[in-house]
Amino acid sequence: MRDYDLSKAKDTFVKYLKWREEYGVDAILKEFKFEEYGEVKKCYPHGYHGVDRNGRPIYIERVGMVDLNSLVQATTVDRFVRYHVSEQEKTLNLRFPACSIAAKRHIASITSILDVKGVGMSNFSKTARCLFMEIQKIDSNYYPEILNRLFIINAGNGFKMLWKALMAFLDARTLAKIHVLGYDYLSKLLEVIDQSNLPSFLGGNCTCSDYDGCLFSDQGPWKNPEILEMLESASMMEEMYDSEANSDAASEEAMGTTQNGDHGDDGEHDQKTEAAGNTEAQKIHDLQVALMDTNKEIQALKTALDSTKTVLERLEQHIKALGGGSLSL
Repeated sequence: MRDYDLSKAKDTFVKYLKWREEYGVDAILKEFKFEEYGEVKKCYPHGYHGVDRNGRPIYIERVGMVDLNSLVQATTVDRFVRYHVSEQEKTLNLRFPACSIAAKRHIASITSILDVKGVGMSNFSKTARCLFMEIQKIDSNYYPEILNRLFIINAGNGFKMLWKALMAFLDARTLAKIHVLGYDYLSKLLEVIDQSNLPSFLGGNCTCSDYDGCLFSDQGPWKNPEILEMLESASMMEEMYDSEANSDAASEEAMGTTQNGDHGDDGEHDQKTEAAGNTEAQKIHDLQVALMDTNKEIQALKTALDSTKTVLERLEQHIKALGGGSLSL
């Protein structure tokens, strides 16, 4: 990030932490309710749907179908931007980890598709500009490098004129990831996305009929119950270790405060007693650390054993399907 310049990276991270605090990102995650979600989806079709051939989440927008008048009646620019931030956080904290488990490799970026059929200069109203610039500023400054590649499809002459204006707001690194395609785009999409993960309105096989359409389904590994259970267990373990670490720190601080208080009351403190106390405290701390490490190893071993059992069970099912015998688990 930031061309591997440590000074720039540090400055960016500090600004990011300050923005999170000032914008109240954590509060948005806990308290913000986007009740107008359904209405917004109808007048601004967008959403996550499946993964590409490398396991990255696919994000789709049908910009040409946006009804801006209905959108501003359903929500405000401020609320939509807050909703956008909450979705970015969900991608970082849920979609990427789930996709990483499913793909068995680190996933930290998305493949995006923008359908701009019918979009031209007339679509770039004052409200649209305000919304675009606010989201672009947040994504560029606080969620950089999330985009792996972007396909802009159904780009006609009207959009190409608009694109020249929009390019001024994008940095060179982002522009290099964007592929502007015309109406003959399907072959390019299928190079990176399997047809089963591509909605029918883009030339794929999926309709998500059970969810009122693909852009309402939020389909992907992040909806897999087994993966969600694994992520929940990992989160609980992390909270447990953080709690134990905080408890250790608090105990050490309290012990130090007690020792300092005794020194003030007595006026004189026996250095040998103090050294012995510190030695005992260190021993306790070392035992606690060793216990935590042992717990981590036990949990890792348990996870490995569970994974092995799952593999063996699936292998047994496969052998049975082929007409073979069975494995002894």
